[in-house]
Amino acid sequence: MFGSEKLNYKDYSPVTLAYIGDTVYDLFVRCRILEKGERPINEIHRDAIKVVSAVAQARSIHNIEEFLTEEEERILKWGRNAKSGRVPKNADATDYRWATGFETLLGYLYLKGDNERLEEILNLAYLNKEDKR
Repeated sequence: MFGSEKLNYKDYSPVTLAYIGDTVYDLFVRCRILEKGERPINEIHRDAIKVVSAVAQARSIHNIEEFLTEEEERILKWGRNAKSGRVPKNADATDYRWATGFETLLGYLYLKGDNERLEEILNLAYLNKEDKR
C-alpha cells in the first residue's frame, strides 16, 4: 500500500512509526464512518475525532490486548514507553502513551507490509472502541 515496500520499519523510531500509524488509523476510521452514508462533513469529522482521540485509542488497545501476539505486545510497549514529546492539553499522559503505543503498532504493521494483520487489528480496535473495562 502507498509505496510502503520502500520503507523498512526497522529503520524508524517508535515515534516515527506512531506518526505513520496515526495516519493509517485516521484514514481507516474516516472510511468506516463514510460507510454509514453521506452526511455533512462536520458530522463526519466530529464522529472521527471521537474515535481517533488518545482516550478512545487507549480504550481500544486495552480492549484488544488479549488478541495481540508477543511481538505485537513488544512493539506496543516500545511505542508506549517512547519519549514522544509534549502531551496535548486535551489528553491524559497515560492515555496519550497508550495511544502512542497503539499507533506505533499500526505503523509497524503497515511498514512491515502485514496488511492482513493490520486490517484485523484495525477492525478489532474499531469494533471494540467502547470501553469494556
